Amino acid sequence: MTTAKKRPEPEPRGFIAEWTVTFVLLLFGTTTLAQAFVIPTGSMEDTLLIGDHVLVDRLAYAPAGQTSKHFLPYTDVHRGDIIIFRYPLDIRQTYVKRAMGLPGDRIHIVDKTVYLNGHALDEPYAIHKTNYIDPYRDNFPGSPPLAGLRPEAIAMLNDDVKGRELIVPSGSVFAMGDNRDESDDSRYWGLVPRENIFGKPILIYWSYDATTEELSSPSIDIGHLIDIAVHFPTKTRWSRTMRLVHSYPVN
Repeated sequence: MTTAKKRPEPEPRGFIAEWTVTFVLLLFGTTTLAQAFVIPTGSMEDTLLIGDHVLVDRLAYAPAGQTSKHFLPYTDVHRGDIIIFRYPLDIRQTYVKRAMGLPGDRIHIVDKTVYLNGHALDEPYAIHKTNYIDPYRDNFPGSPPLAGLRPEAIAMLNDDVKGRELIVPSGSVFAMGDNRDESDDSRYWGLVPRENIFGKPILIYWSYDATTEELSSPSIDIGHLIDIAVHFPTKTRWSRTMRLVHSYPVN
């Protein structure tokens, strides 16, 4: 008799601990403790949607002090964490992805399935929106495309690929979006330096149905403000508002 494989449960952080951190962050506002961030693209669908406004815990990955380490939940980056980081190619930009590989991990992809240290991952959070196989995107590190790779990704392929697997080097994280077929991530621009990672989203405090164009404008989009004023009740995703964001263990 076969037994159905049980999916791993999301890593528990504790209800009281989660809401304690959330309360502290809300209390002190967007300072060194927390930062408000809006999701402008669909690379993390369906975990995070375009228009999700999230509160980012800037304490999570901070170095622990002699006193603060006893009462603040400092931790290191874990596989499966949703991380907020400064984009390595332009640190003025902030990206959100999922940490898929830590230093020493071996990663490769076969027909859209991610293999970590030799075994296939069960990824209920990942989605695929195309029904064809791309020789590089879906069989990483496969045949590099003629265009689309940044020099940092090419260097990663040259320096860190051994035996058709990427071996994550020291001080780096391999990051991917959950919307695997439409995510611009480490496959295309290389590894995330650990020092670039500064937080993790913990709460969707508001979710509004908007477009990437509206949210990515370098200046205030008057049309977007008018849209909010007119359609706030109907375009707010009430079911997502005030929802905690959980990581998912990748082992």
